[in-house]
Amino acid sequence: MAKESPSSSSSMPSVLRAYAAPIFIFVLAMFFQLFLLPRSFPTSHYDVLGVKTYGSEDDVREAYEAIASKWNSDSGDARPADFIKIQYAYELLTNPVWKRDYDLYGIDESLHIIEELEKQYSVEDFAKIKTPLLEAVSYEPEHEGFMAITSQDFASKFQDSKPWLIQLYSSGSNSSAQFSMAWRRIVDLLDGVANHAMVELGDVRLVTYLAEKKTTGQVLFRNGLPSIVAFPPQCKTADCLIRFEGELSTDAITDWFATTVLELPRVFYHTKETLVPKFLAKVPPNKVRVILFSQTGERATPSVRQAAKDYWNFASLTYVLWREEDASFWWNALEVESAPAMVIMKDPGLKPVVYHGSGNRTWFLDILEQNKQLQLPQLSSTTSMELGCDARGYSRAGFETATWYCAVLVGRQSTELNKMRETMCRVQDALSNHDESDEASKDPSAASAHKNKRLTLAWLDGEVQSKYCFFYVQSETSYDTCGTRKSPIDVPRILIIRYHRNATESANVEKKSSNWPKTVWESEADDVDPAAQLVVSYDGPAETPEIIKWLSKMVEDGDSKNLPFYRAKTPELVPESAEPMRSGVPKSVKATQALLRLWNRIKDYLEDPRMGPTLLLGALLSAGSVWWTRSRATQQPVQTTQQSSTNQSDNNTEEEEKKKERKREQRRRNAKGEEAPASITDNEPKDAVQILSSGSDSD
Repeated sequence: MAKESPSSSSSMPSVLRAYAAPIFIFVLAMFFQLFLLPRSFPTSHYDVLGVKTYGSEDDVREAYEAIASKWNSDSGDARPADFIKIQYAYELLTNPVWKRDYDLYGIDESLHIIEELEKQYSVEDFAKIKTPLLEAVSYEPEHEGFMAITSQDFASKFQDSKPWLIQLYSSGSNSSAQFSMAWRRIVDLLDGVANHAMVELGDVRLVTYLAEKKTTGQVLFRNGLPSIVAFPPQCKTADCLIRFEGELSTDAITDWFATTVLELPRVFYHTKETLVPKFLAKVPPNKVRVILFSQTGERATPSVRQAAKDYWNFASLTYVLWREEDASFWWNALEVESAPAMVIMKDPGLKPVVYHGSGNRTWFLDILEQNKQLQLPQLSSTTSMELGCDARGYSRAGFETATWYCAVLVGRQSTELNKMRETMCRVQDALSNHDESDEASKDPSAASAHKNKRLTLAWLDGEVQSKYCFFYVQSETSYDTCGTRKSPIDVPRILIIRYHRNATESANVEKKSSNWPKTVWESEADDVDPAAQLVVSYDGPAETPEIIKWLSKMVEDGDSKNLPFYRAKTPELVPESAEPMRSGVPKSVKATQALLRLWNRIKDYLEDPRMGPTLLLGALLSAGSVWWTRSRATQQPVQTTQQSSTNQSDNNTEEEEKKKERKREQRRRNAKGEEAPASITDNEPKDAVQILSSGSDSD
């Protein structure tokens, strides 16, 4: 090692500053190796008995008998604390399941008993301690109907796209046995939503694949047993596996699974004071409102939250906690007698539909499916084809139907529109409940057309679908019905649209479309809807009988008269702005979970025995790097001086060589007797004569 110069060696503070990082890393390595690491590796139960690690059960029994014989011979004073530790180690290591869990996974869930017994028998004779200290447990979930999987059939179980919830348990774990009732409830709540299974710790291969691991690769059960893991939908490997790290309770696990794994929206609770302003008033007018009354106030089950996601475009769900003091209020408002109950609110002014009692998941989904549509459906981009109110589509009666009708209530969202929606609902009920005789059934009235699905009633938001509205409402007062509200006047209108498909015209269109190429004029002429449309607006009183009479007249005329076949290009319906779905874990919770995982990883590194040597190696490398840098900085001036003198010597040598070469060349020329050739730099020769040209100037 090069010696430091006198100036640098005398400046001890500068040396300390230069080697501060290596010194700090070295001190950290010593602190970790001498203080932190021993705390992470306490005395094992094998050490208590004086048996080598992972010794057999026979070795454990022999060691225990040897210790017991010493106590019986009264050869020394035996403390109760020593007896408790030895007895505990003996019982743990002679139980095959407990020994397996302790050797393979470091599980010792009854360790707290030692401290409790030491306090209880701190001053008493150890002979008064009751044995055995541990109570053996034999937990067999197969007898309770739970599904167990092994490493042999694990891959075959993951054939569908459903999510999985898996419990890792031990047959000798008291905690796993106590969790049995909660697991039963979780399985029932996840019925139809997710698959479930259990894995016993004896299947080392599968447990190693599913369990968390330390930085050393050892399997780790950070929160003890049982351990809960989940595979999200479409997940087939452990790379996308999610671990549960919270409290082992039914509510915590189901909420974690529904929120984190399935990313389902929450269904919140409301009171009688907040139900109207925070729920009913905020639900879009095209969605059904579903109110669920609960007696217990439990969180929404995963099946309810899954239904809320599946029916998000049709219905909005909320919960209400039933209180006896509010019974009269709910009876007067919604005719709810008791909880549990389910209330479905559809169109404005209609009587809510109430279902009392608690059914299963199938019963709940059947009710939602039956009531997902408003009684008077909304005409939108997603429902136009289904309702038969699209000139590019067909009638609800079938593809063979040539003529069909759609009666549409058009208007902006307002009190007037809600009143007309109530009227149109009554019209629809009257048409649906109309009792026709055999003779009258032949009459093409509105009732028979509605019954045969040739007549559909719907309503349209004239503000959202402004282009579509203006296309059909072509009058001077159309701004009172369509587009953005420019005045306090809102005038809803009832239109009936007659759709007609002409077989001959359709054949001609298909024939023209097969010809190629087309001219610009032919392309524009053919860019129309296949069905012809005729529109008539109702200008009578808003009374149910009058509207039905008018609809029947329109249907009769449309079916009997030979009306012109007029086709046009209908504007596209604008997609309705969907209500945002709040699902998944909030960002604040995600940040907290990320910090917790980071802290757990740091603790794992602090318990890693490789950290001490790694830090010591880092200190040595850092010290070597500092020494190398300082040595090069000290030798740099000397090298610069030597290089300058070397360059000067090289230049002098080169000059001398050039002079010698010129002298040798001169001697060679003198020896040959030759003169040097003239050049432009030589003086003018003595015998030179200047010859002037004929065109030159002369005196």
